[in-house]
Amino acid sequence: MITNVQLFRDKIYEELAIITKALGSAKRLEIVDLLAQGPLSVEKIAIQTDMSVANASKHLQVLKSAKVVGMIRRGNFIDYSLSGEDVYNAWAAIRELGEAHNAEIKSILTDFRGSKSEMKGVAAEELLKKIYSGEAVILDVRPEEEYKRGHIHKAISLPIEELEEKVKHLSKHTEIIAYCRGKFCFLADEAVSFLKNKGFNANRIEEGFSEWVMNGYPVDREKI
Repeated sequence: MITNVQLFRDKIYEELAIITKALGSAKRLEIVDLLAQGPLSVEKIAIQTDMSVANASKHLQVLKSAKVVGMIRRGNFIDYSLSGEDVYNAWAAIRELGEAHNAEIKSILTDFRGSKSEMKGVAAEELLKKIYSGEAVILDVRPEEEYKRGHIHKAISLPIEELEEKVKHLSKHTEIIAYCRGKFCFLADEAVSFLKNKGFNANRIEEGFSEWVMNGYPVDREKI
């Protein structure tokens, strides 16, 4: 005989399983990480995650059904956003769990960062000092729209695809610190690798914009 307590417990775990199933996809975790930057349309999500619009839409519907993401209407347009800061916190906890206990994740990060940049990231507190003292130029290498939605205080927008063309405008006499979306975003690593090969004193921050925001550090925003 099933008691009321058992029914209650089973139902709770079934509902929680809907959320964990929704997050149980590499592409859906990537979408959650991407939406930590701010609301985006399905088309832009598809581009940034290397999916077709149809596939991106399917993944978004799973996340929406689990109440992980919601929709924001802007006239005739629809953007998707995280349902709350707690969604990002859940993703960050999964990421930290993986880093702590999955040797393969550690190996991938070490191999990639070791081959790409061979440098230690700049900590947030150290970066703050450099920002206010003017000791370094801060480069945001994300797409310009993401920069406009929010960026590290005093950062300059220089999307990774424009770096080679505009590198001549940067000074080799000032430290350059690059950042991108989050801990698993490697645009900053690629930017630093490119700059170092050109003779610049370049580094990246330890994590990314998502972590910067969640830790309450100063952010500038522009209207889009």
